[in-house]
Amino acid sequence: MTYKLYIGDRTFSSWSLRGWLMLEKFGLPFETNLVGLYAGTMAADLAHLAPAKTVPVLQTADGHVLSDSIAMAETLVERHPDLPLYPRDPAARALARSITAEMHSGFGALRNACPMMIAFGWQGFAPSKEVLADLARIELLWSLARERHGDGGPWLFGGYSLADVFYAPVAMRITAYDLPVSDAAKVYVSAHLNDPAFLAWRAEALTEKHDPWPYPMALDRKPWPGDES
Repeated sequence: MTYKLYIGDRTFSSWSLRGWLMLEKFGLPFETNLVGLYAGTMAADLAHLAPAKTVPVLQTADGHVLSDSIAMAETLVERHPDLPLYPRDPAARALARSITAEMHSGFGALRNACPMMIAFGWQGFAPSKEVLADLARIELLWSLARERHGDGGPWLFGGYSLADVFYAPVAMRITAYDLPVSDAAKVYVSAHLNDPAFLAWRAEALTEKHDPWPYPMALDRKPWPGDES
């Protein structure tokens, strides 16, 4: 069973990254199709996948269309009960589902002020009180997961799960905008930055060209971690 995944520009599309990670990290067979998110061709590129109108979109081998990342995640859980997409332990599983859903529906201040961007970092970004409140809530959720269920690995629930998939773009935002977080949060962010799957995604992102730049800011640029040399 090979899935078809439709994604936007890797440099900026946080939801595309989530869709890709939930397949790549769990070894599911899929083919990737690029959609003109910033080229203006997305509607035409997705026309055959109604009701989809944004990325990512997942099409199953039998033609079913999943046009939202949480729908994609829950469908994969149903179809692949053998995979640890969520933790096995019932308490950990409940918390993982809860914080994944909260990421899917919340943290609008962080999303709006800090679009995901993984080409380089911005220097001198000043987060608003609303962004700081989102970060505080995220750190609370991360701490709960790590303290209760984080033994056995660097991820929120020890082993990699859909919760990590959904918070991966948050790690990228923290990095790109040098957002103030605790040392414990920085360790978790580092796990994402050094994850081979993300490194492969970013390598592809660096081949993209964008003119004009979709999210200009009146700030100086600085190298992405690892790009300094």
